[in-house]
Amino acid sequence: MQRPIETANGLPNAHYIDPALFEIEKHAVLCASWAGLAVASDVPTPGDAKPIEFLGMPLLLVRDRAGQVRVYQNICRHRGMILVDAPRKIEGAIRCPYHSWCYSTEGKLVSTPHVGGPGHNTHEAIDKSLLGLIEVRSHIWFDTVFINMSGNAAPFEEVHADLIARWSTFDQPMFHGGTDSTFTLAVKTNWKLAVENYCESYHLPWVHPGLNSYSRLEDHYNINEKGKFSGQGTLVYRQLTGEHGAVFPDFAGLDTQWTEGGEYLAVYPNVLLGVQRDHAFVIVLEPVTHEHTREHIHLYYAAPQTDDALRARNAAQWKVVFEEDIFVVEGMQKGRYAPGFDGGRFSPAMDGPTHCFHDWVAGKIAAHLAAP
Repeated sequence: MQRPIETANGLPNAHYIDPALFEIEKHAVLCASWAGLAVASDVPTPGDAKPIEFLGMPLLLVRDRAGQVRVYQNICRHRGMILVDAPRKIEGAIRCPYHSWCYSTEGKLVSTPHVGGPGHNTHEAIDKSLLGLIEVRSHIWFDTVFINMSGNAAPFEEVHADLIARWSTFDQPMFHGGTDSTFTLAVKTNWKLAVENYCESYHLPWVHPGLNSYSRLEDHYNINEKGKFSGQGTLVYRQLTGEHGAVFPDFAGLDTQWTEGGEYLAVYPNVLLGVQRDHAFVIVLEPVTHEHTREHIHLYYAAPQTDDALRARNAAQWKVVFEEDIFVVEGMQKGRYAPGFDGGRFSPAMDGPTHCFHDWVAGKIAAHLAAP
C-alpha cells in the first residue's frame, strides 16, 4: 500500500534480495520506462559501435554514418549470432562472424552471401527489407542514451517535460572530458539503494565530511517531484581552482541561481545527474543482478578543451565522493537480509526524495501486476 511519507514504510526486503522480484522489476520498472543505457559520447564518431548488455539482453550502441546514435539488438537476424563482441569502428558494414550477413549502420540488411546456394547471394524467400537489425526505441537527453525496451512508454519529452524545463538553461553543448573523466564503480548492492542514497543529503555530515565542510547539510534543499523525479540541491558550490587561479569555463547564459548553487537529480529509474556552473556529470546505473550494480560515471564541461591537471583533479575529487557512498549502499544491502526489518521509516523533513522514488517504484510494480 502506498502511503504518505509520514506513515509510509520503505519497500520490503524482498525488493532487494529476491531474484524473482528482480525479474518482475525488470519488466515493470526498467523495461517499461525510459531507462539509462549509456552516454552518446561512448560512440563519439560515425561508425563507432559499442556492445552493451542490459538486463542480460545483448544490445549494440552505434553512431550511424549520418551521425545519429542508434540502439539495436546485437544479433544477426539469420541465426541470432552476436554481431559485435567489443567496441570498435565499423569501417564498412556490421558483419556477422558466423555466415557473413552484413548490415549498414542504419540497420538495413545489405548482404547475404551464398544464401541461395554457393555463388548465389539472394533467394526469393529472403526479403532483406524485412530482416534489418531490430532497433530499440531510444532518446538522447543530457548526452544520456535512454531506451524504452517495451516500446510502450509515452514519448520521453512528455514523460520528462518538467525536468527538461527545470534544466532548460543547460540545454547547450556539453563536452565529455575524455578518458580521464569517466570511471566505473562495481558495487555489491541493489541498484535502487544507489538511487535512494544519491537523491538525499541527510547522510552528508557523516559519509562526506570533506564535502560537508563547505557545502553543509543546512545549505541543501530537497527536490520532491512526486511521480517524476527527485533529488537535492545546494546553495553552496565551491568552484575548483588550479594553479594561477585557473578554473573551468562556465556554461553560457546561467542566472544567479548557479553562481554558487548546484542540483543533483535522480531521473527514474536509473540515471543520476548533477549540474554546477562549470561542469556536469551523468551516472548510469547498470543493474547487473538483484544485488550487484555498476555505476558508470561521466564528467562534462562547457568547452571542448579544459586544463588537463584541473580536469584530472576534478575527476579524482568526485571519485572520492562516490566511493565514500559504497560502504553505505553495501551495508544497506546486507541489512535487507534481516527478517525483522520492515522497510524502515522516512524522516518527513529529510527523506522526501527517497520516498518519492519508493512511491514511483511501488506504483509501477502495482500497475504491472494489475495489468491483464
